[in-house]
Amino acid sequence: MHLESILEKFKAITESTVSKEAAVVDQEAKWPEQSIRKFQQEGLAGLVVPEDFGGLGQGLYGLAKTCEIIGRESGSAALCFGMHCVGSAVMAAKATTGQKEKFLEPIVRGEHLTSLALSEAGTGAHIYLPQTQLLSVSEQEFMLNGNKTFITNGGFCDSYVVSTVGVEADAPMHQFSCVIVEKTASGLEWGPEWKGLGMRGNSSRNLTLKDTIIPTANLLGERGDQLWYIFQVVAPYFLTSMAGTYLGIAQAAFDEAKKHLMERSYSHSGLMLSQIPHLQHRLGKLWAKIERTRQLVYHAAREGDYQGSSALLSILSAKAEVAHCVEEAVNEAMTLTGGIAYRENSRFDVLLRDAKAAHIMSPTTDLLYTWLGRAILDQPILND
Repeated sequence: MHLESILEKFKAITESTVSKEAAVVDQEAKWPEQSIRKFQQEGLAGLVVPEDFGGLGQGLYGLAKTCEIIGRESGSAALCFGMHCVGSAVMAAKATTGQKEKFLEPIVRGEHLTSLALSEAGTGAHIYLPQTQLLSVSEQEFMLNGNKTFITNGGFCDSYVVSTVGVEADAPMHQFSCVIVEKTASGLEWGPEWKGLGMRGNSSRNLTLKDTIIPTANLLGERGDQLWYIFQVVAPYFLTSMAGTYLGIAQAAFDEAKKHLMERSYSHSGLMLSQIPHLQHRLGKLWAKIERTRQLVYHAAREGDYQGSSALLSILSAKAEVAHCVEEAVNEAMTLTGGIAYRENSRFDVLLRDAKAAHIMSPTTDLLYTWLGRAILDQPILND
């Protein structure tokens, strides 16, 4: 299916389902089940799964545009769908025949939802340094012990891509690996439901793994491959999905401000707000800020898809720049809209809280700029 046709399907579902569910998702901190299930039912869950595996075969560019569309109506829904896509991409990168049949084909059919479980308490934004232990107990089974935090879609997925470190006596130091943990595995204990300031519907829960047994067939790639996955798959897809999501939030703020200026007038003079020069000027500057950031995101995604020479730099900078853009866009749009923008439970109430998460969602903005500087100076990116 051509990308434009795919995007039209996402737009239709976003208008018919995501927009209607968005308010309840935020107010009740409710996982956007109707939206996610609708994407699955309409054959869109395999967005980034290769065509050879039956998927839609889209890469970073398609993911960025998709998350932007969804993000204009619901940041939570865009985040949840984006994380499923990142997990799908990680599974597909070095999928075995068994993994294709067990995980990817059901994802394409809309029967399987996945997500990432990388973050851990104590390591902060250093998601590439897991402490969760992976022990080989036989040729057929691994055992996992550890704690994961901030798992988007937590408790609602059929599987989770989990980062681990080998702990056998002969395991090389810092041999980090990625494995698939199914929801039916033993020893999974979920923490309480997520009650965040923003992105309230993403079900970002904690997970404890206690003597959890999984098949060795659920190992992704080879043991010790985690850093390859982090920089070749996780970082590009995650950063791009987040950049698209926050771009959508920025655009939503702009749309609200434009609508206000187009519809409101002064009662004492009849002059429309859209006719006032300094408001025209400020809205023009806001459009330019969002558009230049959008073009950076799109460029970064295309470079990543075609493995261009500036792919890494562009992708790292895209999410960092979007974080500044969305925060500034929402603030400026609220100022242009005036006092009514500050009403409790208004559209801007949601946009402002969702936008702030852009800076703190790992990798944080500061960490991304540090990585960017190291890459430019030919220094090791992971110099921590």
